[in-house]
Amino acid sequence: MDLFSTSWAALRAAVAGLGDEDFARPSGCDGWLVRDLVCHLVIDAQDVLITLVTPADTEPTRDAATYWEVGAAPAAQDPLDALTVRLAAAYGEPWLLRFHLDDVGAAAGRAAALADPSARVGTRGQVLTAGDYLSAYVLEWTLHHLDLVAHLPNTPGPPAESLAAARALLERIAGAAYPPGFSDKDALLVGTGRRAPTAAEEGALGELGACLPLVLG
Repeated sequence: MDLFSTSWAALRAAVAGLGDEDFARPSGCDGWLVRDLVCHLVIDAQDVLITLVTPADTEPTRDAATYWEVGAAPAAQDPLDALTVRLAAAYGEPWLLRFHLDDVGAAAGRAAALADPSARVGTRGQVLTAGDYLSAYVLEWTLHHLDLVAHLPNTPGPPAESLAAARALLERIAGAAYPPGFSDKDALLVGTGRRAPTAAEEGALGELGACLPLVLG
C-alpha cells in the first residue's frame, strides 16, 4: 500500500512540474505525446477509484502478478489508444490536464490509503484483494513514470523503491530473474520492450531473452 502511494505521488509530482511545452514532446509510449500519456493517467486514476468501490464476495481469481495479461504487441493501433489521443487533444491547454490529473489523482491516492488490503474487489471480470490490485499498479505507475521522462532528462524519474518493487513484480510475471548486472530501470525498459537490449545484454539474458518483450495488458 505504501509503495502504491510512493510511486503514484512521485509520478503526479513529476507531471505537476512539467512546463507547457513538455506536453507536446514525445513520451516513451510508442505513438503518444506526453499529453496523451497524462490523459491515460487520468483514466487509470478513474479505474483505481472505480475498482476500489467495486466489492466482490468471491475468492480472488488473480494476484498482483496474474492481474497482468501477457501477449504479443498489437498488429494495429488499439482503438482505446486512439481514443486517448483524441481525448488528450480535446483538453486544449496543458493546465486543464494538470488540473484533472491532480484532482482525480489525489482522490485515487486517498482511496488507496483508506482501502483495506484484504478486501476483495472486482475489475476486468476478475477478483483480487485490494492490496494485490494496488501492488499491480506500482508496476503501472513506475513504467509510465519511465515513459514520462524518456525524453525529458530534467524531470525526476521514479523513486528507487518503486523501481525495485516493479522489477520484482515483472520478474514474477516472467517467471525468471533478470541478470544481476541489469539495473532495475534497465530490467523494466528491456523487459517490456521499451528499449532493445544491447548485444552484451542479450548474451546475459540467455534463454530469458527469447521470451521478451513482455507486452502487458
